[in-house]
Amino acid sequence: MKRNGSRNCLNRRSRFGSRERDWLRKDVKRGCVYLYGADTTTATTTTTSSAASSSSDLHLVLCTVETPASEICAGEGRESLYLQLHGDLVRRLEPTERPLQIVYDYLSRLGFDDPARIQEEAANPDLGCMLRFYGEKPCQMDHLDRILLSGIYNVRKGKTQLHKWAERLVVLCGTCLIVSSVKDCQTGKMHILPLVGGKVEEVKRRQYSLAFSSAGAQAQTYLVSFETLAEYQRWQRQASKVVSQRISTVDLSCHSLEEVPEHLFYSQDITYLNLRHNFMQLERPGGLDTFYKFSQLKGLNLSHNKLGSFPVLLCEIPTLTELNLSCNGFHDLPSQIGSLLNLQTLCLDGNFLTTLPEELGNLQQLSSLGISFNNFSQIPEVYEKLTMLDKVFMAGNLVEVLNLGVLNRMSHIKHVDLRMNRLKTMIIENLEGNKYITHMDLRDNQLTDLDLSSFCNLEQLHCERNQLRELTLSGFSLRTLYANSNRLTTVNVYPVPSLLTSLELSRNLLECVPDWACEAKKIEILDVSYNLLTEVPMRILSSLSLRKLMLGHNHVQSLPTLVEHIPLEVLDVQHNLLTRLPDTLFSKALNKLNKLEQLEELNLSGNKLKTIPTTIANCKRLHTLVAHSNHISIFPEILQLPQIQFVDLSCNDLTEILIPEALPATLQDLDLTGNTNLVLEHKTLDTFSHITTLKIDQKPLPTTDSTVTSTFWSHGLAEMAGQRNKLCVSALAVDNFAEGVGAVYGMFDGDRNEELPRLLQCTMADVLLEEVQQSTNDTVFMANTFLVSHRKLGMAGQKLGSSALLCYIRPDTADPVNSFSLTVANVGTCQAVLCRGGRPVPLSKVFSLEQDPEEAQRVKDQKAIITEDNKVNGVTCCTRLLGCTYLYPWILPKPHISSTPLTIQDELLILGNKALWEHLSYTEAVNAVRHVQDPLAAAKKLCTLAQSYGCQDNVGAMVVYLNIGEEGCTCEMNGLTLPGPMGFASTAIIKDPPKPTTPSSSSGIASEFSSEMSTSEVSSEVGSTASDEHNTVGLDAGLLPRPERRCSLHPAPTSGVFQRQPSCATFSSNQSDNGLDSDDDQPVEGVMTNGSKVEVEVDIHCCRGRDLENSPTLPENSPAPCPEDRARGSLFGIRRQNSVNSGILLPVSKDRTELQKSPSTSCLYGKKLSNGSIVPLEDSLNLIEVATEAPKKKTGYFAAPTQLEPEDQFVIPRDLEEEVKEQMKHHQESRHEPEPSEEDRTELPEEFDTAL
Repeated sequence: MKRNGSRNCLNRRSRFGSRERDWLRKDVKRGCVYLYGADTTTATTTTTSSAASSSSDLHLVLCTVETPASEICAGEGRESLYLQLHGDLVRRLEPTERPLQIVYDYLSRLGFDDPARIQEEAANPDLGCMLRFYGEKPCQMDHLDRILLSGIYNVRKGKTQLHKWAERLVVLCGTCLIVSSVKDCQTGKMHILPLVGGKVEEVKRRQYSLAFSSAGAQAQTYLVSFETLAEYQRWQRQASKVVSQRISTVDLSCHSLEEVPEHLFYSQDITYLNLRHNFMQLERPGGLDTFYKFSQLKGLNLSHNKLGSFPVLLCEIPTLTELNLSCNGFHDLPSQIGSLLNLQTLCLDGNFLTTLPEELGNLQQLSSLGISFNNFSQIPEVYEKLTMLDKVFMAGNLVEVLNLGVLNRMSHIKHVDLRMNRLKTMIIENLEGNKYITHMDLRDNQLTDLDLSSFCNLEQLHCERNQLRELTLSGFSLRTLYANSNRLTTVNVYPVPSLLTSLELSRNLLECVPDWACEAKKIEILDVSYNLLTEVPMRILSSLSLRKLMLGHNHVQSLPTLVEHIPLEVLDVQHNLLTRLPDTLFSKALNKLNKLEQLEELNLSGNKLKTIPTTIANCKRLHTLVAHSNHISIFPEILQLPQIQFVDLSCNDLTEILIPEALPATLQDLDLTGNTNLVLEHKTLDTFSHITTLKIDQKPLPTTDSTVTSTFWSHGLAEMAGQRNKLCVSALAVDNFAEGVGAVYGMFDGDRNEELPRLLQCTMADVLLEEVQQSTNDTVFMANTFLVSHRKLGMAGQKLGSSALLCYIRPDTADPVNSFSLTVANVGTCQAVLCRGGRPVPLSKVFSLEQDPEEAQRVKDQKAIITEDNKVNGVTCCTRLLGCTYLYPWILPKPHISSTPLTIQDELLILGNKALWEHLSYTEAVNAVRHVQDPLAAAKKLCTLAQSYGCQDNVGAMVVYLNIGEEGCTCEMNGLTLPGPMGFASTAIIKDPPKPTTPSSSSGIASEFSSEMSTSEVSSEVGSTASDEHNTVGLDAGLLPRPERRCSLHPAPTSGVFQRQPSCATFSSNQSDNGLDSDDDQPVEGVMTNGSKVEVEVDIHCCRGRDLENSPTLPENSPAPCPEDRARGSLFGIRRQNSVNSGILLPVSKDRTELQKSPSTSCLYGKKLSNGSIVPLEDSLNLIEVATEAPKKKTGYFAAPTQLEPEDQFVIPRDLEEEVKEQMKHHQESRHEPEPSEEDRTELPEEFDTAL
């Protein structure tokens, strides 16, 4: 069968026949190439989809990877083939290039590995949005207009009637209007009219006519009459751009040009020519070899033209002062470059240069030389001759050793940029100091120690993201120091830098602020956040110049007492261990000025503060107060401040707010969410009505009493736009995927575009479903899902990009009945974190230049230009995205994939975009939502946390609660110990709890008992309810004997360690007059049945061991406790619910430590719990969270008739309290068994009653 020719050219509407399919299947090196035409309609295919192309202009050519372009051209009757990538530039293929091999190589670099799949993808017509072949060169009309406008029109010279209208050939090219005879347009007389600085005006007395005038005192004018309105508008639009220029500049960038039009050479006034992103050739009529004809050319931009070799004839343009030849694949420079004596700027970035010719030293006027992202291993010696240079731009090269002696010999060099090299060591030849270098950039290298004490005039140093342990500098001239993200334990600067204004040492290992920093007299900004500081020196807070102090994320326990007034404007002490602030922190100083009179921003989030001093009212300039996640119970006196704008007191213990008569008009944002004890009256809400943004907790909405079946997972999603006017984050959530045997969750962040996240949200689940049916290998089908989704983005994915995260839960192939596996794939900056046993387990990889050195090296090897803000070609910091195909091969869609089997220890899964994880650590996010009952409330809490910590961008969070093993579990435990004479049934159907709309808090303790039953058998999700289908029985059952059976989800424990599992069981019933289940014959013993709601809290000692933080261990010689001993320490307590002040906690077992209380019972027990994001494990882990208020409809509690008095909701009537106490006392005494013998006695350590 022939590989090409008309016999094998198929119409696009035709399908593969059996003959063609059989031919393709015989060899994976066979395939097809779609060949497009290039008529007027198809010429605009760079902005339309492949489906818009005319089917008559599309041919399917069967070929192999060995078929050259010349053979296809011969079979199709074409002169050449053209290749277009990503709807952008179009280049002519060489006759020896092989089109099908180009397609296969492209798909392979995207990430496809299987040859058969590559063959299949190559035959997909949707690939035309990324890679397309043409039989003729396509051109857009607007591109043609920018290059050259021409036509035969009626022309009259001058504005007067002296000349007649005559038919002439008119050409607008470059900066000139060329008018010539129609017959002798090439050899006859031409009239050239320079338009730069001239005019283009409408001729009012003649329809569709324009008057073109040159600049100057002797300006000439030509009137041109057009036939149609469209032509008139095209010429007016292009001519207006030319006349508006101040200098003669011609921009022909991104036009796929191989040569410039010949008419351009008539524009002799051109001084700057931009030909960036083209395919300029040398030996053509308008090629680079003819550019010497531009007699006044000063600036020439030929970057990204893939020249391969330096065009030598450019050296014959003596007027050149600026030459840009970056990203052209040069390996060397010719010696003739030394003849460009007027050259001042030479840009050679993004090539493969290793040396520079000595003749380059002849360019004594050269003041800027860019050789970044080449292959230099040392600073070229020619720099010593180029005395006009004052900067060394060598970022992204291969320098491993820096010889400081070389820099000492270059007295003219003041700035050195060596970021993103491979620097490991510095060599000092002698003790002679360097008195010339003032600025040095050493970011993103591999330095471990840096000694620049010999650079006595150094003013600014960037050394972020190295591996520095020690840094030594000279302080004579030092003004700014940036050393973030290292491992610094010591920073030595001598002498004290008297000129230092900014010092950034965040994300290091510093245990104290350097002494020399405290003595710096002009320091204005000090950032030592994310270190190991335990105290704040008094001297630093006494600085009379310090304006911004960043101390967040340290271990500071107290702040020193101020004595004098300081001009501090910003104070950030978030996430420390502060329990109180000095009472005199905001008071008057000795000079009668407020100590922090100029304070504008104060961040106290994530501490343990109970109050804020009332003297904060003295800070009259304060406009921002952030005190999120503390224990503040008294609203600070800030509503009288005249400039207050933003107040965040969320997740505290506020109970009331004292409001002045008039609120400040400047107040714009007030956040009071997460204060569960705070009740705002209508009058207060009316007072706050003028505030632009008021955030308070909403009351839970009543839910219908419908039977909800138990599921393995449930999710909640929250998205917030922040301060931007559009939301560019989308999420995907399918709880029942692939016929209900799995689930899919995804997060997509478009950064600045909202189109791609929406597309991915709509299509990615369908693509995954198709790929799962083709392969059972998780790595294969997840990778193909991303790659196919990348293709399906079509034209939208050419210029736009999006981070993507996809999580797929499915039955494990090894044990599909009883176990599940989680497969996570991602590109970009969206991340997923699994909470396993209370600890965060990151499942994703951040593909950014700063956090992934391997990806950064790959991008550098591809000769991308990484700007100083660490962005690929100045566009994005990500190295892998879906979309952004025009940045291929630097930006790829191949995802990172990880798989993990889910176990009973896996509690929840958090998906978040970049903004979320920039402001929240994994541990903090997990701890913040572990005990929130509703996944929606948990997701909202994470977004609120991020915004409270300064996030102003789009933020999205999804929380997936995992209930793995509840119904898939096939194992049985030894038994269940419950109090009561009759006992519960051995099994129970678990129901989902009502879902509040706000984060829930722990309620008071109703009852507590220890049990051997696992968490999954009672409730692995918070607030699960026991079904009323089972008879309610007593609470004093003994052990229920049953044989023990284990499944793969519940491995046998390796030791006799019992660990506390937080859970809660709330018993539900149908509504009846006596508050009991209508099917029950007997009431529950020990529970009052007066129609009030009853809450039962369960502490479960689960023998399914979890590897949690601070998990207790038994002594080596202690015997394993028997089941009877484990059941001996059960507790039972009842509290009143009508009033906190009158509530009574009944006696409990003496060996039990004090129970933890919720905010609703804080007054009773005298101890409050933090309900914010920064909650120590010992404060929250062994809390059993149940709703503080019963829903209005029956949703899992004892439902009872409406009471006459709303406050009459106590469990035990007052007149029966003493009687109930006696009964309960007698009840517990009757349950005590004889004391066991000493050798049989086994008790659990007390720490098992504490948090894990």
